[in-house]
Amino acid sequence: MASATAFPSSISSYSIVSRESSVGSVKRQDASVVAAAAAAAPVRPRGRLMLARPCRALEPTNRADSAVRAAAAVEASGAAVGEEDTVDYEKLDKELEIASPLEIIDRALEMFGNEIAIAFSGAEDVALIEYAKLTGRPFRVFSLDTGRLNPETYRFFDTVEKHYGINIEYMFPDAGEVHALVRSKGLFSFYEDGHQECCRVRKVRPLRRMLKGLRAWITGQRKDQSPGTRANIPVVQVDPVFEGVDGLGSLIKWNPVANVDGKDMWNFLRTMDVPVNTLHSQGYVSIGCEPCTRPVLPGQHEREGRWWWEDAKAKECGLHKGNLKEEGGISAANGNGVVTSNGVGGIPDIFETNTIFNLSRPGIENLLKLEKREEPWLVVLYAPWCPFCQAMEASYVELAEKLSGSGIKVGKFQADGDQKPFAKEELQLKSFPTILFFPKTMSKPIKYPSEKRDVESLLAFVNALR
Repeated sequence: MASATAFPSSISSYSIVSRESSVGSVKRQDASVVAAAAAAAPVRPRGRLMLARPCRALEPTNRADSAVRAAAAVEASGAAVGEEDTVDYEKLDKELEIASPLEIIDRALEMFGNEIAIAFSGAEDVALIEYAKLTGRPFRVFSLDTGRLNPETYRFFDTVEKHYGINIEYMFPDAGEVHALVRSKGLFSFYEDGHQECCRVRKVRPLRRMLKGLRAWITGQRKDQSPGTRANIPVVQVDPVFEGVDGLGSLIKWNPVANVDGKDMWNFLRTMDVPVNTLHSQGYVSIGCEPCTRPVLPGQHEREGRWWWEDAKAKECGLHKGNLKEEGGISAANGNGVVTSNGVGGIPDIFETNTIFNLSRPGIENLLKLEKREEPWLVVLYAPWCPFCQAMEASYVELAEKLSGSGIKVGKFQADGDQKPFAKEELQLKSFPTILFFPKTMSKPIKYPSEKRDVESLLAFVNALR
């Protein structure tokens, strides 16, 4: 689908964009002049968190300069690109902590150009689009169409496209996955077994497909949206969950309104006369899919309008798992996506608590060999990067706490990487996570057959076999 504004297809065809009052306006320059400059510019290497110095051919005060001057600046910038800068995003986050959303978005668009996009949910995060317009830079917008949105939200998408003169890039769930989910569990299974499975199919996986084509994305996360889980949101970070075009650990996540209060956000929208979703006037604050969203009463927190039949700790769809803080503890990933525990590839380890034993390869092999064990074991085979493993972390930790002192040991074994062939051959691994119960008097472990990974379901499995 077309991007939110027209980006030059190559530097040989268009110059650096000249700013005008309308978003995305592009002035054609002398193609031959700019092509000569582009030929001297080296290609950016892929697969590393290295960003070439941004092209500064036209500074804000002289963006209307001639094509010759622009081309000369591009050539000079190209010479400097040879000496790449490693971007320290933890440091950059601290630098931008007190910056305005406009400054943050301008920096993001300057650094990534056509390789960054704004994630738009159809709620008050329309402010991100307004800020992007105010920068005068070209920008892209995408949205996840789950197929279950309110009619008002679909109409709002159309209003936003017309107001800003953009084309939103819609991402849809895989039809086969939706068909299988509905055929097996019906249209409203989330009321019975939680929303995570439906969100994975309709939101998380389409988002993952979108992000694999980008080097950065912009979200509307705010700390005050859910103080219990979003209190540690950084302004900018290496995304600890999703991967970009250059693979794992390459995607940069920008949260320009992380430190903005909801009231200030709405003051901005009213001041700038920005169109808003009509659901807001009906009492909706947090807006998602129609079956999972309802209005809130005065004094209620906005997240109380989402998945109201579930425990407050579960009121996240999985799109921002890397920014969540478990109740009573701190998120395992720091603002720069740097490993703070025994993780690999920039991804923090999970299931870290003193009630869960971290099994080595010899340890799990020993469990397999024993025909009689002193006590039964429950072990999860996991990969830290797996969103399904991350989604069950809270329930598995809670289960371990419940089983503490019961005579059942709870463990984990990281089964990705070099351990995956062994786990597939010896431990029945087909997908992550795989949960095994090692009985006290049987050598062969019993595989947990269900995808229900809540505490009650897992406890029922254990109690049936202990």
